[in-house]
Amino acid sequence: MNTANFLNVQRRERLLAELHKHGAVRVTELAVLLRVSPITIRRDIATLAREKRLTRVHGGAMLPPDAARSPQPVQRLTLGMIVPSLDFFWPQVITGARTAAAMLGVDLRLRGSSYDPAEDRRQIAQLMDAERLDGLLVAPDMRDDLSGIGALPVPCVLVERAAPAWGPNPRPLESVRNDHDAGVEVALRHLAAQGHRRVGLIATPLSPNADLIEHAFELGCPVAGLSAEIKIRDSLRTDTALAIEVLRLCRLTETTALIVHSDPDAIALSRAAAAHGVHIPDDLALISYDDETAHLGEPPLTAVRPAKGQIGRMAVEMIVSRLGEGDRRPANRLLLVPDLIVRKSSIRYH
Repeated sequence: MNTANFLNVQRRERLLAELHKHGAVRVTELAVLLRVSPITIRRDIATLAREKRLTRVHGGAMLPPDAARSPQPVQRLTLGMIVPSLDFFWPQVITGARTAAAMLGVDLRLRGSSYDPAEDRRQIAQLMDAERLDGLLVAPDMRDDLSGIGALPVPCVLVERAAPAWGPNPRPLESVRNDHDAGVEVALRHLAAQGHRRVGLIATPLSPNADLIEHAFELGCPVAGLSAEIKIRDSLRTDTALAIEVLRLCRLTETTALIVHSDPDAIALSRAAAAHGVHIPDDLALISYDDETAHLGEPPLTAVRPAKGQIGRMAVEMIVSRLGEGDRRPANRLLLVPDLIVRKSSIRYH
């Protein structure tokens, strides 16, 4: 066997070792681990698939269903997933969860709820009655008592929700969510670097993350060397009078930059600004929070982009890990850092 073939065999055996260790592998992660190109990993997977040593899936590979190749066959898992909306933010979360479920060989049963505690409880009860679930991913309304979720007979992971420090049950609830402290921090540091000193926050009460974002704003402003002049918890998307009032307050307090949660409110404010002679970003810099439609603003809006697809993917991975390892694994609470997508609405041209 020549040297090249020997190295190929070694690499493929290492690939198989990772596959048997984790149950599924991704091309991108293997490329980093084995220090080769993604194309090389895809070729290895194709070769091993032809040898029926693994099953190819989009983006990676998983163990073959052949029981003879699995000394400890595992029954296919079924997970439930309940989200408060099937539009705006959540479609990408759902896609990430479905992708991870396909890679890990588990079934995912999806239900849409609403931002209402009673509806959450109803959807959970219906899903538990209709399916033999092994685990549940849920984004509950945080105004509700979470004792019902903690007392369910299957493991649960909160999705884009902060697990309480003192939960209602002996075992801590697990969670995967965005680190909104970090998301606000990156926005404030960007504004400070652009020379702003007086800033404000508009946070929609429709968002369950409004409290977290507002708290992060209050803590982050002095750290970034900024003065928080305006803090409003209200929605601008259908209230033109309020948007005009915000612009008036900016002039009165000499506020030169705003963080607006979320995109529809930021776009509504930018339209009001254009109608009343306030130039963005020269007179007022805007940073939106969510980046669903911020690129459609005029001008395109700089935006904090929370992790979405990754949230769904990692929530599935977390609950599958829990089901595989049981109570031997410590409870996990994972925070993902949002990105800042810089566009024209926050850049000062000198």
